[in-house]
Amino acid sequence: MKKILNLKTTLPAVLLVFLTASCNLDEVNYSTADSEIAYKSPEGFESLLNYGYDALYYFYGKIDGIGAQEMGTDLWWSESKYTAYTQYDGSLNTDQGQNTVFWQGFYAAINYANLAIHYADKVEGYTDAQRKAKVAEAHFLRGWSYLQIVEQYGNVVLTTRPSTLSTDEDNYPVRSSEEKIYDLILSDLEYASQNLPVSQGTDRGRISKKGALGMLAKAYLQRTRLGDEALYAGKALATAKDLIDNRLTYGCDLYTSTATKSGYAQLWDGINNKVNKEFLFIEAVDADTYFNPDGGNRGRTRQYYEMDLKTVGAEWGTTEKNCAWYGRANDRGFKPTKYLLTEIFTPVKNPADTRFDNTFFTEYYNSRWSDFTINQSIITKYGKNQSLLGRVIKNTAGTYTKGQTYHAGRSVYYPTLNASGIVNMVDTNVDGYLDGVSVFTPNYPMTAIEKSSLPFLVVTPEEQFEANGKSVTAASGGLGAEYSNCYPSLNKFSSIYWIFNNQRWMGDVPILRLGDVYLIAAEAALRKNNDQATAVAYINTLRKRAAITSRENELTVSAGEVTLDFILAERARELTGEQVRWEDLKRFGKLTSAYLSSKNPDITTFDDSKHKVRPIPQAFLDAIVNADEFGTNGY
Repeated sequence: MKKILNLKTTLPAVLLVFLTASCNLDEVNYSTADSEIAYKSPEGFESLLNYGYDALYYFYGKIDGIGAQEMGTDLWWSESKYTAYTQYDGSLNTDQGQNTVFWQGFYAAINYANLAIHYADKVEGYTDAQRKAKVAEAHFLRGWSYLQIVEQYGNVVLTTRPSTLSTDEDNYPVRSSEEKIYDLILSDLEYASQNLPVSQGTDRGRISKKGALGMLAKAYLQRTRLGDEALYAGKALATAKDLIDNRLTYGCDLYTSTATKSGYAQLWDGINNKVNKEFLFIEAVDADTYFNPDGGNRGRTRQYYEMDLKTVGAEWGTTEKNCAWYGRANDRGFKPTKYLLTEIFTPVKNPADTRFDNTFFTEYYNSRWSDFTINQSIITKYGKNQSLLGRVIKNTAGTYTKGQTYHAGRSVYYPTLNASGIVNMVDTNVDGYLDGVSVFTPNYPMTAIEKSSLPFLVVTPEEQFEANGKSVTAASGGLGAEYSNCYPSLNKFSSIYWIFNNQRWMGDVPILRLGDVYLIAAEAALRKNNDQATAVAYINTLRKRAAITSRENELTVSAGEVTLDFILAERARELTGEQVRWEDLKRFGKLTSAYLSSKNPDITTFDDSKHKVRPIPQAFLDAIVNADEFGTNGY
C-alpha cells in the first residue's frame, strides 16, 4: 500500500505547495538545485509518484469526483444537495468549490508526474529496469489525469514541464486542442502499458500493466468522439482484447456465477474487496494502519446516495445512528431517476439480472434496539390497512465485528459495529418479507392493496415520481414531501465487512475494473465496423455472470439487439455509481438538452452551448495575466 502520508516528511517543505497550487502559474520558482538533491534518492523520487496518486483519494468516494463524473446525467437527481452539478443552476460557476478542487487536484497530479519524468535520469540507485518501471507510473498518472481534465474542461492547458521550471510565458497560458491533449494521453498510456510490471507485489494501489491496458483501451474509445472513429475504435478493441484474452497472465478475471450466487454479487462481496480479481486500478484504502490521505476518514460515497432514515424512516422505526450498514443519512442527496430504476433495470420482482439488487438497498430495517409497534397515526397518514394497528416490526439492530486479522506482524482487531440488519433477520409469518423491515423502496409496481396491507412503509416508483417522470417534491401535494426522500440507495460501497461506522467505509474503491473493459470491447467493435457478432460475445459474457447459473439464459441477447444505445444502457446496468457516466454521455453525444430532458425531466436548464464542459476555476484565472483571453468556458 502507498504510505502517502508518511512520505510527506521526505520532501522539502517548500515543495508541498505543488499539491494545491501547481496550476497557479505565478508561484515563486524555487531553485532547481534543491529539487535535484531531493529527488536523487529513490525515496525522494518515489514521493513524487505518491503525491501523484494522492489525487485519486479526493475524487473517488468523495463529492469532488462524484459530482463531476456522475451527476448532471440521465441517472441521478437532487433538488436539495450539490445542485451545481445536478441542476446546472447558477451555482455552477467559476467559484464552485468541488469544480475548483477537481481542476487543482488533477493538475497537481500532472505536475508531480512531470517532475518525476524530468528528474528520473538523476535518481541514484535504480537499475535501468526499475527506472523505466517508475517512469511508466509517472506517464500513467499524467495520461490518466489529463483524460479526466479534457473530458471535464475541453481544450485547456497542456504542459509537460514541471512547475519548478516554469517561465514568464506560463503567466500567459494558451489552450491546446483536445486532439493534441489526447495525443499526449495516448502516448503516456501506451508507454505505461508497455513498461509497467505485471504486478506491483504487495504495494497495493500502484498501477500495473492490467490497469494501464484497461485505461489505454478506455482512452482510445473516448478519443473516437473527436473523429477518426474507426481508427481509434480499432485500437480500443485490440487493446481490450489483449487484456481480456490474457487476463490470467495479467492477473485479473471476472467472477463466475454459481448455482446460488451470481458472479456480479461475488464482485461486491466484502470478503473479496481487498483481493478483488476484477479490479484493475483502485483507490487502495489501508484499514489497518490508516496510511491514506485523510487517514480513516474514507468511504463517504454511500452517504451522498442515502434515503432519509432519520425523519421519514424514523416514523417507521429506522434511525440514522444505527443504520451504519446503509451509511449516514444526513445528506438526502442523490436519488436515482425513474429512467434508471424502471428502464435501465427491469422493474420486476426477482429478476434474473442480479445487478439491481447488488447496486441498491431497497429494504431498510428497524434499528431502534427495540421492537417498533405500528401506531394509529402512521396508519392514518400513510393509508395503511387498519388491521396493522399494533403489528410489531422487530428490532434488527445488533453488534457486528469482523474480528481479528493479522497484518504486518501484528494482530489487528476491527471495531465492533452497531448496525441494523444484524439480529431477527427472519420471516416468521412467511409473508415473503423479513419481520424487521421498516421501509421498502422497490423499483417495480405493486397494487394498492399490497402496499396498504404490508406492515411497513412501501414507496414504489408510483410514489417516487410524478406522472411526467419528475421526482416528487413537497409541491406535488399529498405525501410528496415524505416520498421525495424515500428511494433506493446505492449499496456498492456498503459491504458491512468494511464498515467502521455510519460514515466510514474502509473498503477499496475500484477506479477501473474488468467488466468495464468487456463493455469497451463491445462498443469498440460496433464503432469500428458494426461488428455485432463480436460485440454480443462480450456482452453476453457479462450478462450471464449477472445471473445465477440456472437463469443465465434469461439474460443472453442476440447480435441484432446489440446497438450503441443498448450498450449505453448496459453500461448503466453494470457501472451505476462508479463515476463514469459523464464521459459515457459525452462519448455517445448524449450531453444534450433534448436527451437529458427525455431521460431526466427534472433537468430543465441544460445549455447545449455551455454545459458540455465545466467552468474554468476562478483561482486559475486570478493567477494568470490573460484571463480574459483564456476565457471561462462560457461561465
